[in-house]
Amino acid sequence: MHVKKGDKVQVISGKDKGKQGEILAAFPKKNRVLVEGVNIVKKHAKPSQENPQGGILNQEAAIHVSNVMPLDPKSGEPTRVGYKVSYEERKDGTKKRVSQRIAKKSGELLDK
Repeated sequence: MHVKKGDKVQVISGKDKGKQGEILAAFPKKNRVLVEGVNIVKKHAKPSQENPQGGILNQEAAIHVSNVMPLDPKSGEPTRVGYKVSYEERKDGTKKRVSQRIAKKSGELLDK
C-alpha cells in the first residue's frame, strides 16, 4: 500500500472528497484505511459496562486505499508516492536493500 498508519492524507473521491485527516489504522489485506473524521457512520450500541446508556454512536468506517492520497510535507498538497532504493553496507561486508517513500511533487521523504 502507498500509505501507512500516521500519514496525513486527503480524500480524493466519494462523499468526503477534499477532507484531510490522519490514518488511524491500515488494513492491507482488505486494501482499506481508517481516516480520522472521514466516512462517519452511525452505529447502534446496546447498553454495556462501558456504555450503560447504549444509543446511537458516530464513528469512522474504513474507506478504500485508492480514494486517498498522502499530503506533500513541503506544500501540503496531495501527491503521488515514489520509491527510492539504496543499499547500506553492513559491518560483515554484505549489503542491505533500503526502500524509502518520497513525494513525487517535491521529492521530500514521506517516512520520518
